[in-house]
Order: sequence, then structure tokens, then C-alpha cells
Amino acid sequence: MSEKTAEPAAGEAADEVKDTVSEKVTETARHWRWTLLRRIVHFRERWAEEVAQIDQVAVIDKIAHDGDWSNRFAFMTSMSAAIAILGLLQNSVAVIIGAMLLAPLMGPIVALGFAIATVDFRWMKDCVLTLLGGVLLALLLCVVIVKASPLEAVTSEIAARTRPNLFDLGVAFFSALAGAYAVVRGREGTIIGVAIATALMPPLAVVGFGLATAQWSIFGGALMLFFTNFMTIALSAAIVARAYGFSATLSPDQTRWQTFIIVASFLLLAVPLGFSLRQIAWEATVQTQARAAIRDIFPSPSRITDFAVDATGSPIVVQASVLTRAAQQGADAKVEAAIEKRLNRDASVTLDQYLIGASVDLAAARSSMEQLRDVAARAERDNAAISHDLALLAGVAESNVTVDNEKKRATVRAARLPDTGLAAYRALERRLQAARPGWTIELVPPALPLPSVMVADDKIVDGSAADYQLLRWAATRGILPVELGGPGAAMLQKILEGDGTSVTVADDAAKGGGTVTAKWQMPDAGDGSAGGR
Repeated sequence: MSEKTAEPAAGEAADEVKDTVSEKVTETARHWRWTLLRRIVHFRERWAEEVAQIDQVAVIDKIAHDGDWSNRFAFMTSMSAAIAILGLLQNSVAVIIGAMLLAPLMGPIVALGFAIATVDFRWMKDCVLTLLGGVLLALLLCVVIVKASPLEAVTSEIAARTRPNLFDLGVAFFSALAGAYAVVRGREGTIIGVAIATALMPPLAVVGFGLATAQWSIFGGALMLFFTNFMTIALSAAIVARAYGFSATLSPDQTRWQTFIIVASFLLLAVPLGFSLRQIAWEATVQTQARAAIRDIFPSPSRITDFAVDATGSPIVVQASVLTRAAQQGADAKVEAAIEKRLNRDASVTLDQYLIGASVDLAAARSSMEQLRDVAARAERDNAAISHDLALLAGVAESNVTVDNEKKRATVRAARLPDTGLAAYRALERRLQAARPGWTIELVPPALPLPSVMVADDKIVDGSAADYQLLRWAATRGILPVELGGPGAAMLQKILEGDGTSVTVADDAAKGGGTVTAKWQMPDAGDGSAGGR
């Protein structure tokens, strides 16, 4: 056969192969389309059978009962709120989970979803009122507990509920679908897992914490998380209810509007939560890149401690301490340049370099630094607590309290109160001292009139012993010098100086015994208007 005859034959064979392959592909596609259609029809038939088996009246009666306000609902809401806030203050995960299981808020929220699906406005109003009452009751109890508690620090469990994101919406959505399905199918045991997943009461307790401590960023973040869980559960329950045929007689237009409102609500929730998730991801990226940039300048065995990053603004702020065996000149600028190159953002870096000898274990050095930081943090908390307690007892601002934690000494500058003498301030100092055993508490009284003292035969008259002790106390506590006058002033000066008190005697003071008057030496006031008696 010639080459010209072979070429057309080969082309015809190739076309036949293509046609055969095309027919097989078409036949396979047709087969899969029919298979998919049959499966869809079969699913619809099975779903219709399952829906027909649901006793809608019994389900609605049960859901409506769970969503009503009752003494049990109020009591369980109060108990779960109290447990939740105590668990958050203690940073105890087990206690917080217990509060999730006790919280009865799921009932009225699921009922609200079914009310939305059936367009029962009276039922909606009852559910909203029940929820509003439970929320206000829980918030009130949480605020009272936080105000009464000496622990007001932001624990990790509290902080974890202040930055909701798109993942929280997803968790609430899928767990709410499971919960609504369990309610319709009579599998209430599943609600336990749903209650833990959606966590309604802990974020509500954090809202109460933020309200009690006036920390509005915590208040707003936790409120957003609670609102997200609340809305997602209600809308997801409405979706499941409609899927199972729980609906009023709606026209096609009304059904479309109901669907549009549900979808729009999810989108409105998703937008801010999506931005929050994006910000969290950005912060994680910044931390990773910043740590890597520092590692490039300080390779192993150097250790990075006190690592902190603020990626919310511009420039990015990075602060860290580095335990190293060799100091690096210009390390701050090098890390800044590396971060700016990696992230294309301005950066401000502050690195504290701590030189450690070659014989020193870096892990042990890091542990020692962490222990020192813990000691300093505890001292700072103790100082704050002492300042708060003493200011409260003395009725003054905390700025009037000076604390020396190392020497365990505190000084309180008392405010002048009407109709109050020095003796009352001395008694107040004793009360403050009793409140802080092991500490030395000194109260600085205002410049009130000082007592007079009777002196005879170089001694203090027995009847003036109490006045002398009060004068001595005021002279050692006051911030103004004391001037003595009258007969016997020189004798009393010697007695007071023997006790370690520094006083002066007026030029015209008479010698001998008698009544010694005392007054504060006021600045630029030669007449001693503070006076004595």
C-alpha cells in the first residue's frame, strides 16, 4: 500500500476512535445524570416519609413549655450564671463546663426559632421576654459577684470570650442544627453536647464581668459572642423547623421573604466576624514573622522571653527580651528591617539583650527571669490590693496611699473630716494596722489643733499622759514641725526629743512647770494659725 493510501485510512481510524470515546463519555454522563436524579427523587420520598412521622403538635407543645418563664427557669439561670462567673474568675474550665450544662437559655432560643418558622408573633414575643428576663437576671447576679469578689483580674478564660470570629459562627450554626434536629426527633440527650459547643452562659457572664469592672472592650466582645450564638441558634432552629414542615400557611412570596431575612441575618453576622478572624490571622502571622526575624539575629542557643506584639496599628510594635551569649549591635534596626521586608509594614522594635556566660544554662536563666517577673507581678498585685483596702478604710483616694512592699510599710494621708479630732485619726490608724498584720501602717493626720500637756518637776502630770501620747503620735506622723510654748515648754521638749521627736520651743516660752501649748508651724505663717489649745 502506498503512503498516500495509508494516511487517509489512519485518519478514518482515528476519527472512529474519537467518535467511540465521545459516545461512551456521553453515555456515562447520561447515566450519572439519571442516577443523580433517581437519588434526589429517592431522598425526597424518604424525607417526606420522615417528615410525615413527626408529631408536630407534640413537638411544639414541648418546645413552647421549655421556652416559658418559670421559677425553675429563673433559678437555673441564676445558678448557672453564678457558677459561670466563679469559674471564669478562677480560670477553671471544669466549672465553666458545669455552668454550660445547667444553663436553660437554649429552651427559649430554640422556641424562638420555631416561632420564626411558624410566623407566630405572640410566641415570638413570649420567647423574647423570657430571654430578656433571663439575661438581665444573669447579668445582675454576675455584676454583684464580681463587685464582691477580691479577684477582678482578666483570666485567660475571660479573654478567650472577648474576640469572636467567623469560626464561632460556624460552631454555633452546626451545633444549633444538631440541637434543633435532636429536639424534633426526640433525642434530647444530644442537647448536652450542643450546650457545651454553643456556650451561651459563659460569654454572658463575661459581659457581666466587663460591666462590673467598666472594661468596655471586654463587655463589647463578649456581648458580640453571646449575640452571635443567640441569633445563630434561633435562625438555625428556624431552618430545621421549616425543613421538617413546621410552618404557617405562607404564600410563595412570604416564604421567599422569610428565606431572604434568614440569609441576610447570617451575612450581617458573618461580615464583622470575618473581619475579626482576618485580624486574628494577621496577628498570628505578625507574631510568627517577628519571632523568626529575631531568631535570624540571635540563633540558638539564644532564648527569646517577654515576647509581645501589637499588630493593630501602624507601625507594628514588637518588644522582647533576649538571653544571649553575644551582644548584637544594631539588633533593633536589623529586626525592624526584616519585619518590614517580610510584612511590607512599618515596624518599631525594642529588644532588651541580657548577656549570659557560656557556663550558664540558658533555660535556667530564663526560668529565673520568669520567677523574678512572677515575684514582681505578685508584689504589684499586693501593692494594688493594699492601696485599695487602706484607701477604702481611710475614706481617701488610692493616690493618698504610699506602699513600700519590700519594707512592708504603708503610709496613708488622711483627708480632713468635719468634727473629727486627732484622737479619731489615731484610732483609725490602729484599725488600719489591725487590717494588715505584719505591716507597718502610718496615717498622716491633717493639721488639726494639738493637745496641751501639763508638766511639773520635769515630768508629765499623770492627768496629761493621754494628751502627751496623742501629741507625741501627731508630732511623729505629721508633715509639719511642732512648736511648743508656755511654761514648761523646754522640759517637754527634752522629754519628746528623748522619744526621738524633733520639736522647737517658742522664743518667749517661760521656764519652769505649767501648761505647755503646742501648735503646727505653718509655712509662711508666723502667727501659727493652726494653733493649739
